[in-house]
Amino acid sequence: MSIEYRITLDSDHELSYCIEPNRTYEPIAAKTAPNWTRLEYQQCSNCPLSKDNFSHCPAAVDLHRVIEDFQGLPAFKKVQVWVRTPEREYSKQVSLEEGLRALLGVIMATSACPILGTLKPMAQNHLPFASNQEFILRAVSLYLARQYFNFREGRHADWELKGLVRMFQQLQLVNQAFWQRIHDTCEGDSNLKAFLTFFSMSSSMTYSMETQLQKIRPLVMSAGEGAD
Repeated sequence: MSIEYRITLDSDHELSYCIEPNRTYEPIAAKTAPNWTRLEYQQCSNCPLSKDNFSHCPAAVDLHRVIEDFQGLPAFKKVQVWVRTPEREYSKQVSLEEGLRALLGVIMATSACPILGTLKPMAQNHLPFASNQEFILRAVSLYLARQYFNFREGRHADWELKGLVRMFQQLQLVNQAFWQRIHDTCEGDSNLKAFLTFFSMSSSMTYSMETQLQKIRPLVMSAGEGAD
């Protein structure tokens, strides 16, 4: 079940990536990765990994090829992005920033990082070019589905979404650390802007959950339901 990305910069330049959602950390591959991917380089403040078992950050190792491929390119450059998931294909002309946000997001969510791994259910139903509203709807829906199964199977169910807020607070710390990793190594602005956009979407879930929920309320409430 791979996810394929093809980004066409112009008639002579096309870059392709194949993401395997269930990949694991490979120490041998990590040894050839650049210095900024080392675990202790701008390590996330909430990172649970030990340098005894992980010499490099799993997510950074997975990302470094993409970061290097697009280093120095302007974020506003128009590109054609084609994506194939096991279920369907997508194709859209977007800014390089938007295309990279989608690609970087799915790579991070399927990495061996235990914190980013909380986004794996979303990656397994990957929706490239998702709007902020779609991102919120999918995150909340998947979280509530998990709570339903917890309830059915006799475990505590968090219907108030407190755990979802905590999850995105942890992800926000990871995003901030990755911003610094990328900032230290990038010459251009495309990678930085892609991370900034991804960071903004994630952080919106931590400081204004109720506001975000009100944005998706019209999408899930049929006419007449919940009327005052």
